[in-house]
Amino acid sequence: MPKFKFHKLAAIIVLIGFAAWMATGEFSSVGSATGVEKPAPDEPAADAEEKAPVRVVKVVTPPRSEHARAIRVAGLTEADKRAVLATRVGGIIEKLPVKRGDRVKAGDLILMLAEEEKRSAVANARALLSQRQAELDAAERLAKSGNLAKLQLDTARSNLAAAKSQFDAATADLERNQVKAPFDGVVDRVSVELGSAVMQGGEVATVLALDPIIARGEVSERDLGYVKVGDRASVTLVNGQTVEGVVRYISRDASVPTRTFRVDVAIPNPEGTIPAGMTAEITLSAEPTDAVLLPRSVVTLGEKGDLGIRAVGRDDKVVFYPIDLVDDTAEGLVLGGIPADARVIVAGQELVSEGDQVQPVDATADEIKTLVGDASATTQ
Repeated sequence: MPKFKFHKLAAIIVLIGFAAWMATGEFSSVGSATGVEKPAPDEPAADAEEKAPVRVVKVVTPPRSEHARAIRVAGLTEADKRAVLATRVGGIIEKLPVKRGDRVKAGDLILMLAEEEKRSAVANARALLSQRQAELDAAERLAKSGNLAKLQLDTARSNLAAAKSQFDAATADLERNQVKAPFDGVVDRVSVELGSAVMQGGEVATVLALDPIIARGEVSERDLGYVKVGDRASVTLVNGQTVEGVVRYISRDASVPTRTFRVDVAIPNPEGTIPAGMTAEITLSAEPTDAVLLPRSVVTLGEKGDLGIRAVGRDDKVVFYPIDLVDDTAEGLVLGGIPADARVIVAGQELVSEGDQVQPVDATADEIKTLVGDASATTQ
């Protein structure tokens, strides 16, 4: 009995001790790292955060000027006129007074066929014409004296008209034996030899008119509105020669595959030194527009992928302006579409985005020259 009471007393003591340990809450730290302090629940979060630094950018307000828009297109030279001469009748070549490279005037003889029979036909027709004219004169004198019937007078007149028609036909047939230059130009090719036989329609020679020489190019539908007949143009030939010309023709019908429009530039070529078929770069000068000159490095891409520049607004936040490329010069890009008071970012524009708060600092003249020099070296 005393032993039973001792065990019962021990169980009660253990139960009381376990209940006391549960009441302390220490069981919650089992498996956790010791010595870790919990943050104070009332500590303000704003004090723990640090503000992002404001980026410094170099800006410039570029001067504005009127600049003629330059539209550059690839092209080639071609003759103002080109004629492939052919015979109108067949025969043997009797005269061939020209050779390749000769200069000719309109109406100069290029080729003449043998014409003995046709000359004889002309002579016979001329003699018949003279006879019919004499018969008509005699008939008119007799008719005035009343010794000739009116019907006979009409017959004489009809005979004269027929003789004149025969003479004209013989003369025209003789002239068809000759091939003459249709305009002033240069004989570029001679396809026959003296004494050879040619058939009707046979090719004889090719004549080119090279003054003016024409530089032909194709402008895009986007640039078409900036070009008009009479505009000045500069043409750089493949040999490095640069010549000046005037826009003479603009097609109003686009090429279907390329959606481009033909433009012809007439260039004075009195000596014929510029040949046809030479590769050329045509620079068309449109009407002047308001623009600014900036280094090439300032051009960047906007959020929509369009080309433009980044600038700083009045609230010192970054804004983006799409640009209109007016010209590309050795000094830099001539750009349109930029507001007059825009502070253009010339250094740091790739490190900021639209809407960012920045600290603008005016770029010095030396810094701008450095940017222009670096851009020029990159494009060379």
